[in-house]
Amino acid sequence: PQFDELLKTAINFAGGDITKFFVVSIPVYGVTPFGQGNDPQKIGEGVDEFNVANKAIADRYGIQYFDITPVSKTALGVEDLNASDGLHPSGKMYTLWVDNIYPGVKSMLE
Repeated sequence: PQFDELLKTAINFAGGDITKFFVVSIPVYGVTPFGQGNDPQKIGEGVDEFNVANKAIADRYGIQYFDITPVSKTALGVEDLNASDGLHPSGKMYTLWVDNIYPGVKSMLE
């Protein structure tokens, strides 16, 4: 319900023009060193459930949705995809996400 309300607010701020923004899925932090010590399966299931709900809401409004979650899952055991704090993504992971999103955003802007 909270995401739905935030999306409605964004739509209103955009004057109803849904082509002015997009929604990005939540990455799975259960694959990070931090997440591995905190029930990674439960984290993954929770993030997947959240993303399914948010995608359904975005779809209902016809808003472009980008799923970076599969890319985030590739960080399991890959040091250079995680920041030195063991929780956050590295610059390399952000690059992978941008590579995933860029073609769609570029298309939206053309």
